[in-house]
Amino acid sequence: MAKSDSEFDPLWQDLDRYAHPLWCPTGVGEKKLQAEAIGQMLIMGWDGTEITPQIRNLIENHHLGSIILTAKNLKSAEQTASLVQELQTIAHQAGHPVPLLIALDQENGGVNSLFDEDYICQFPSAMGIAATGSPELAYSIAKATATEVSAVGVNVILGPVLDVLTNARHQPLGVRATGDDPQEASLYCIAAINGFKDAGVATCGKHFPSYGNLDFQGSSLDMPIITQTLEELSISALVPFRNAIGAGRLDAMFVGGCGIQNAGMNVMHACLSDQVVDDLLRNELGFNGVAISECLEMQSLIQEYGVKGGTVMAVEAGNDLVLLCRAHDVQLEAISGLKLGIENGIISKERIFTSLRRVLKMKSVCTSWQKALNPPGLSLLSKIHPTHLALSRKAYDQSITVVRNKDNLLPLSQSLLQEEELLLLTPLVKPLPASAATKSMMEKSNAKASSLHDKWAHQEKGAIMSGEGVFRELGKSIARIRHGKLLHTSYTANGLRPVHENLINRASAIIIVTADANRNLYQSGFTKHVAMMCHMLRGTGQKKSLIVVAVSSPYDFAMDKSIGTYVCTFDFTETAMASLVRALHGDFVPQGSMPGTMRKSKRISKNRQQWLVENYERDRDGHGLSELLKTLTRSSTPNLPYLTTSPSSFELFNTDMEEAHFVVRNSSTNMLYGFAATYFTKGIGIIGAIFVDPSKRNVSIGRSLHRRAMRALLQRQGIKKLQVGLAFPGVFPGIPADENGSMKSWFDNVGWDTQFPKRIANMVIEDLGAWTAPEGLSQSIQRANISFDLIHGLDNAESVLSLVAAHAGPEVVELYRFALQEKSCGVVRAKNAADTLLGTVIICRGAGQLSSYIPCLHPVSGEDVGGIVAPIVPASAQSTLLLQGLAFMGVRQNKAQKSTKSVLSWVLDETHDLFSAMGFEVQQSFDEVTNLPENDQ
Repeated sequence: MAKSDSEFDPLWQDLDRYAHPLWCPTGVGEKKLQAEAIGQMLIMGWDGTEITPQIRNLIENHHLGSIILTAKNLKSAEQTASLVQELQTIAHQAGHPVPLLIALDQENGGVNSLFDEDYICQFPSAMGIAATGSPELAYSIAKATATEVSAVGVNVILGPVLDVLTNARHQPLGVRATGDDPQEASLYCIAAINGFKDAGVATCGKHFPSYGNLDFQGSSLDMPIITQTLEELSISALVPFRNAIGAGRLDAMFVGGCGIQNAGMNVMHACLSDQVVDDLLRNELGFNGVAISECLEMQSLIQEYGVKGGTVMAVEAGNDLVLLCRAHDVQLEAISGLKLGIENGIISKERIFTSLRRVLKMKSVCTSWQKALNPPGLSLLSKIHPTHLALSRKAYDQSITVVRNKDNLLPLSQSLLQEEELLLLTPLVKPLPASAATKSMMEKSNAKASSLHDKWAHQEKGAIMSGEGVFRELGKSIARIRHGKLLHTSYTANGLRPVHENLINRASAIIIVTADANRNLYQSGFTKHVAMMCHMLRGTGQKKSLIVVAVSSPYDFAMDKSIGTYVCTFDFTETAMASLVRALHGDFVPQGSMPGTMRKSKRISKNRQQWLVENYERDRDGHGLSELLKTLTRSSTPNLPYLTTSPSSFELFNTDMEEAHFVVRNSSTNMLYGFAATYFTKGIGIIGAIFVDPSKRNVSIGRSLHRRAMRALLQRQGIKKLQVGLAFPGVFPGIPADENGSMKSWFDNVGWDTQFPKRIANMVIEDLGAWTAPEGLSQSIQRANISFDLIHGLDNAESVLSLVAAHAGPEVVELYRFALQEKSCGVVRAKNAADTLLGTVIICRGAGQLSSYIPCLHPVSGEDVGGIVAPIVPASAQSTLLLQGLAFMGVRQNKAQKSTKSVLSWVLDETHDLFSAMGFEVQQSFDEVTNLPENDQ
């Protein structure tokens, strides 16, 4: 039976679940409550660098809870801090219970809303950062970016871009995405999310379900569409979204405005579809954060549904924040639409409160009134600016990529004499919104304009004229650094003109700049024409060196080997061009690489590279291993146990288990590039861990470590079996089970038979205080005459160790032996009426010594973890009841020790379901794999 309205009233009036002041004072009517709730579900902006009556009205009278700022709002860091502070003050004085969300696009590269060359640093685009090959650098840049925008009061970054360029050449997203490899995109995006979050700023992944392969119909009213099937999306485009959600630190997801047309789905606007938001994003991918719709001021949406209908559809679909960018009349229409949706019964109170709680939770982690009303502003920015400038220069220098350098034309300081002329040919491009060129253009147009019409006319003219100005400083910088003559002119869609031909005839070397030539085909045609002309002139004995520089998409001439010298910068910000100049001159040797699959194809030739593998030495390598683990933590999802792992996690000092560990290291810097841990006990040789610095993958470090580890194990006397994964230490009970099987595939390629693995999981009850035992379990145990006791020490342990040895590997026996001697641990025994031992399990506190060897037991963020480890029960008719009984006793013991959550570690595949029925959820999954030694000789 449906609930009556009165049953929802307490919920409707209790809007504060996150320790905020009560929203609903006694006597406040439901209409006002609705208005406040509606305001919290909208995110809006406006044009202008000052507060307008319209935006003030939205905050004061319509309770608008979130603001989006763009480059049109922001003149400088100081003005931004003042503007944001004023917005928050208006909200505070209007009685808002919590501060405004202030969101900003600050992706770096060409997409930055805030520009201030004195206080805000420019960093490379997402693809440029990936070109550095360093997820750690991605983390540092994200943290620096978030720290800067946070200083001026921004609390949400609309990023990172999680899209995969599955059709890289013709997509407008370009360098805003990491590249075309889903796993590489996941790696860098998670590193960026961690950087944003560690700086205290909320994150918003985009653009779900993907802008990486859109089909454009031609008309401005037609929506770009996704034509891939959900199956195709699942193994490519959706991988970074899934991994970012799994990482657990993504606060919001931006849902795109594209259409989807395939056999299983026909959607005109993704952000208006419950199939996309509720079904795909929420139910299938498990996202519980805030869903933000694409801006509903799109003409295609307005023409088809109207803003009122579209806004209601967006909320119905599952969006929590509906975006309306700037048109005040449209914004008021959206508010009216939501009110009508509630009055018509289309939008329920439960639906509004679901969104409200998500938005309030997001606000609780990224802002407070103390923080919102007192942004540190210039005092902090001036303090951190020198460090961030150094980071910016380092990042841009490391991103510059020389794809080909035929005839060794680079550096120019060695291939071009000072007296020889150099020609620079650059396209006409729009200045980046946040750049010195745009700032200069705006200042000039405002100074000249005496009326609104004049202002508009000057801006239009300035946009055209500034196309030449974008690369003017590049030409001046090249001329300065080489102390030689430079000729510089632009080229357009008019093609090769006589002026170009004359200059080419004069010059000894020509640099052509392209910016997205695959989408601006005149650039491609012009470049090929010049290349052909240079080839012909070289045939007559003239020196005509040609260098092509792609300053946006690296795909312009990546595969065209007729362009013999090809350089990529991944954006054309002033900082990128400064690094380019230094690279061309030879101030440093560019080390960047092409993104995604192109990097991998280039590295195939390096796969046979042999790396020196050395024995691990604690004193020498301990710090390097600690740093390597930190790097892996920043670039991985929580299903990999790096966060609480330390170098000591791998060293057992157990006389019954021989161990030997190996490293690949830089002997000059003592940095570790990779680590492998091996163990040998009772005839079994085990690889307990093998991992490589993310920035050093795909160059055979892992293979070299694996080869050395296998050689060491096969030399052991009496070896009977080889194994990947072990319970003690339980850092990696097996090969981490990833979504696309890439890790298992790697072990396949180095000789392991992974067809029939033993799936092992770590499971968890997150809220132990709210847990209750399954109904009837206690009574079933009593009827079966099963009793339990808890033992410590080795005095009464012989029967326990014998049972474990008979039904698990020797390393599990050593795990039990260690636990029995550890003060914070004990073993629960299950017995029948005849006192026969039926099963065992280890119980421990997370703060004990065992947690250093089993990271999932280690407390994080001050929580109190209780452990239930390695339940052992021989197969019988009572197996299910015994396993659940042991887990039940373990949970009771954890609760008695005041643990806040309970972790069940080393759970075999066939028992997952019965523990799930008790309220445990899978936290991490691994595949233990075994081989016979003769298969690896």
